[in-house]
Amino acid sequence: MKYRIYLEPDEDGVYVATCPTLPGCVSQGHTRAEATDNIREAIEGYLISLRKHGDGPFQHNRGGH
Repeated sequence: MKYRIYLEPDEDGVYVATCPTLPGCVSQGHTRAEATDNIREAIEGYLISLRKHGDGPFQHNRGGH
């Protein structure tokens, strides 16, 4: 399953990565590549936690309503 991520530089020049489909799933990195790698790891951990605690997976937001 693929999740949309957003990368934005903050005022300190660090890239902040978020995954809006997964509330609270945020990471960062000194480069876009590092932030992307870090958010991928965060998403994986988030989904593992959902499975561990018996919560169902979120539906992927494909831009629909």
